[in-house]
Amino acid sequence: MTDPYGFLKTPRRPVAARPVEERLHDWHEVYAGQALLPLISEQAGRCMDCGIPFCHSGCPLGNLIPEWNAYARRGDWRAAAERLHATNNFPEFTGRLCPAPCEDACVLALNADPVTIKNVEQAIADQSWERGYTAPHPPQRLSGKSVAVIGSGPAGLAAAQQLTRIGHTVAVYERADRIGGLLRYGIPEFKLEKWHLERRIAQMAAEGTKFRTGVDIGRDLDATELTRRHDAVVVAVGAMERRELAVPGRELSGIHQAMDYLTLANRVTEGDYGSPPLTAEGKHVVIVGGGDTGSDCLGTALRQGAASVVQLDINPEPGDVRPETQPWPVYPKVFRISHAHEEARGREGTDPRLFSSATLRFEGDTSGRVRALHLTEVEPTARKPRPDTEREIPAELVLLALGFSGPERGGLMEQLGLALDDRGNFARDAGFAAEGAQRDAWPVRRGTDGVFVAGDAGRGQSLVVWAIAEGRSAAAATDRYLTGSTELPSPVSAKDRPLVA
Repeated sequence: MTDPYGFLKTPRRPVAARPVEERLHDWHEVYAGQALLPLISEQAGRCMDCGIPFCHSGCPLGNLIPEWNAYARRGDWRAAAERLHATNNFPEFTGRLCPAPCEDACVLALNADPVTIKNVEQAIADQSWERGYTAPHPPQRLSGKSVAVIGSGPAGLAAAQQLTRIGHTVAVYERADRIGGLLRYGIPEFKLEKWHLERRIAQMAAEGTKFRTGVDIGRDLDATELTRRHDAVVVAVGAMERRELAVPGRELSGIHQAMDYLTLANRVTEGDYGSPPLTAEGKHVVIVGGGDTGSDCLGTALRQGAASVVQLDINPEPGDVRPETQPWPVYPKVFRISHAHEEARGREGTDPRLFSSATLRFEGDTSGRVRALHLTEVEPTARKPRPDTEREIPAELVLLALGFSGPERGGLMEQLGLALDDRGNFARDAGFAAEGAQRDAWPVRRGTDGVFVAGDAGRGQSLVVWAIAEGRSAAAATDRYLTGSTELPSPVSAKDRPLVA
């Protein structure tokens, strides 16, 4: 176990980010090279090794956090890496991108500062690669069954790796020109340098997973053809149906969906463009939307040299303490400062966010390009405009970061006979697959057999850690469907949200 008095003797010390003035001039990760191992081991020693570790329930993957904390405390990085990878295929992704609900569920969070679980996780994952502990794990024998995975985001990659390692022949189909989904083109380089992704893809290829890029299933290839070619199909296409902003002036040029903007910026760092086709340089930028995507746009615009950036959030400003309606150990809605907000504060001296604010209309110049945005304050609950609060702010580039309403409709959905649930996601059946299987433990499709749904396509827009958890569970359900039983773990139960279409 860790030091039983560690949480009393050692204060919380998160890994420090690089200085704002340094990182705004490059695209390297905000925390690149900052995780010093003595600090990580010291902080891991604050773990109390609780009898009931609520951090497990806070993590959708059920990560064995007290166990790898204990190994990290002693500097046993091999053992720590083994326990970390036992529940998480891609801890180098979650250690960088997950908002760490496990930390808010830490027992220390009841009346003190929680363990820096996210920092410890990232350090273990990085040490695992640096020390050569993350070798490929090809199957010892093949099952003779083949599986198609549609989509190469974290859910699809997790499902593919699990199914490959258990012995099935897996092909991942991706419509973009590179593997990775939103990890590749939606997440900025300063949050996840893409060599981490390339390294993991190379490991999966060495294990036997096949990758097919530039293939849009449902358009380039009929989805029903996949069901004939393969014994099972996992649909992990994400939730990419973008929300729109139906206000006057939306048709003006200079107003773009956030994901289009982020994709082009990522293509610059990939080397596809010498300079960004869509840039914030020298412009007054307004980001409509207060979530993580909006924060990613903020950090990108600052690095591109925006003249100013304002981020509109229709929600009221959260408080600094946990609301009574969100008691421990749930993940609370409290005031948080992302690294991008910190960068804006460092450059401008103020926070870029305007809370309880909604867009009324856009105003353009004589050439049809947006020049201003009219906003209003809104009531915190009803979200109705407050009288006499309308004002105008300059806007030469507007980025709509309003989230997503589910998977894209079209050929794939029609060809596989997929239906939508009441939330706009692919509906999934809560039946059970094999005779003798525990009821409700393994769902199965009512229509075409062997079609499974994983990640945001069935859950809705969510966290990277949920995507990986769903990919692992979909792999377990698929393996049971193909073989009648499975040894693969399933972190997501059917009662939480069934995994199969």
